[in-house]
Amino acid sequence: MGLRFTKMHGLGNDFVVFDTLRQRVMPTPELCRRLADRHFGVGCDQILLVEQPRSPAMDFYYRIFNADGSEVEQCGNGARCFARFVTDKGLTAKRVLCVGTAVGDIRLYLEEDGLVRVDMGVPRFEPERIPFVADAAAEHYPLEVEGGTLDIGAVSMGNPHAVLRVEDLAATPVPTLGALIESHARFPRRVNAGFMQVLDASNIRLRVYERGVGETLACGTGACAAVAVGRRWGLLAERVRVNLPGGELVIEWPDESGTIWMTGPAVSVFEGEFEP
Repeated sequence: MGLRFTKMHGLGNDFVVFDTLRQRVMPTPELCRRLADRHFGVGCDQILLVEQPRSPAMDFYYRIFNADGSEVEQCGNGARCFARFVTDKGLTAKRVLCVGTAVGDIRLYLEEDGLVRVDMGVPRFEPERIPFVADAAAEHYPLEVEGGTLDIGAVSMGNPHAVLRVEDLAATPVPTLGALIESHARFPRRVNAGFMQVLDASNIRLRVYERGVGETLACGTGACAAVAVGRRWGLLAERVRVNLPGGELVIEWPDESGTIWMTGPAVSVFEGEFEP
């Protein structure tokens, strides 16, 4: 019997979503790689699992696997798709969901206009929380890459991010430079690399090279990380429109000691069965 799935995307960052409440799914690295293959599988950046809650206060538990089979802690675009999936499938009638993840609980808000607003938690800048090898926390870090030195910000949004400011995003070699940053020795769990072009205090352009995936059309945690670092650098306002290759997210961080918010779309594309 095939595994029933739904193909979804958030601004082109695409997912294969499984309801494990009604079927058993074993997300082995081999299965993830086969599902993610865009020629011989379904095709996706990541695989999402809807699981039973692990505490009475939660509605569901949420797991994320990269295209290479590695499990990751958080995914903002995936979280929005998760909220839309459990609602569309009749698994809940709630408009506010409490969902457990590997790095703590998140809240998902289904807005009347069809968008999903996500409480992404508090950005963490302490090197040991990212994790990142550094003597002490700083707003800027020099990162040696192939004989050159990059100026980066580093932050955890539940998963690790390195953020660089660039003058011309279109001219930046994101695939090459992103791969070098992703596997840099100072990031022991690898890292997502974000390349940010600041248009003004309320608008940025962003491309993200995700660990275990490569460059994606959108990255929700990457958008949050870019705004968090940009705010720390004194470049950005409390509310920022983040223009990604796949579309636009709105990121809000009104209190720099508090949670950061992400609002954006989530779309179902099709359903099917996959023979494992």
